Amino acid sequence: MNAFIAVVLVCTNGIPIEACTDDKASEVRKVRVANELGCTNGWQEIIARTDLRDEIGKTSYLKTECRRVKNAE
Repeated sequence: MNAFIAVVLVCTNGIPIEACTDDKASEVRKVRVANELGCTNGWQEIIARTDLRDEIGKTSYLKTECRRVKNAE
């Protein structure tokens, strides 16, 4: 059975969206979720509770990804 990792990357505006990766992001947040739908919600609230909220849309942006991972059985 598969699970998913929801990934939120915070990248500066100078980094093109396609180049915003784990190694170029200023912040990377990951959480295991049960399905792909889980990748689409919850991260907004997490970021809103951090100091990052003041920079989003001004000097940086968020990029979200959903990555499939295999469960250890």
